[in-house]
Amino acid sequence: MLEFISLIRFNLNMKSESAIILSGIIMISSGFLLFYVMDNSLNLDNVVRYTKHAGIFVGLLGIGVTIAGILLRLTGRELPSIQENTDI
Repeated sequence: MLEFISLIRFNLNMKSESAIILSGIIMISSGFLLFYVMDNSLNLDNVVRYTKHAGIFVGLLGIGVTIAGILLRLTGRELPSIQENTDI
């Protein structure tokens, strides 16, 4: 129980970029599971076929969400100030 509370506390202190990257990684892994867990025979039921297609869709969306989180992190960083040495 204490581990769960510390995980919640960690997630509350997380920046939004990290949360977006984490959700994208979860989406990629769930899409991977949806696509590769299903049987790969030719006589698939429609429900199984739609689940495989949903796995592809969720995985690709997860890649996009992860890239968006990385770009948010890169653009949201504060650049170090440039200090010029004017002493001659």
